[in-house]
Amino acid sequence: MKKMRSLLLPIIAAGTLYSTASQAATVDYQLDAAHTSIVVSWDHFGFSHPTADIPGATGVIKFDPQHPATSSVQVSIPVSNIDTHVPALTKEFQGGDYFDTTKYSTATFTSTKVIPRGEHKYDVQGNLTLKGVTKPVTLHATLNKIGEHAMVKKQAVGFDASGTLQRSAFGIDKYVPAVSDAISLSISTEAYAK
Repeated sequence: MKKMRSLLLPIIAAGTLYSTASQAATVDYQLDAAHTSIVVSWDHFGFSHPTADIPGATGVIKFDPQHPATSSVQVSIPVSNIDTHVPALTKEFQGGDYFDTTKYSTATFTSTKVIPRGEHKYDVQGNLTLKGVTKPVTLHATLNKIGEHAMVKKQAVGFDASGTLQRSAFGIDKYVPAVSDAISLSISTEAYAK
């Protein structure tokens, strides 16, 4: 029995160390709003693809490069900050026919699953809540870099991501289909260890 115990102890200890190391590998990163860009674009009567920026996103990325499937994303998007660079259109987008930002100033994205696709690419499945409606959305993300940030001297991570949503699913359907129902999302972010 003594011999069995002496054989088992190193195995148990190794298992505990591995478990602790696995948990320690997941890092919480706070989005840097100053280096987070969210751009939406759409088809305008087939002639052009205008864009609008939504600055000021905040949130947390929990990321473990060794076990990416355990990672998660929680982001708050202040749609009241939307800027089309055309003042009249920005005002229209903030109104009731579009985002109704007086009532729904913020959208949120909460991941439900992270699927590694190889070569630092991931599909991030989650729920987007916009204008009081929650629908599933998938973002296609690429890890740009992970390591110490040269300026802030903190552990940092950077991602680019893209996705598409149907605006009518969120009750934003003015001018569909002449102005596209499909809205393209383009996201770039830096986040720092908390």
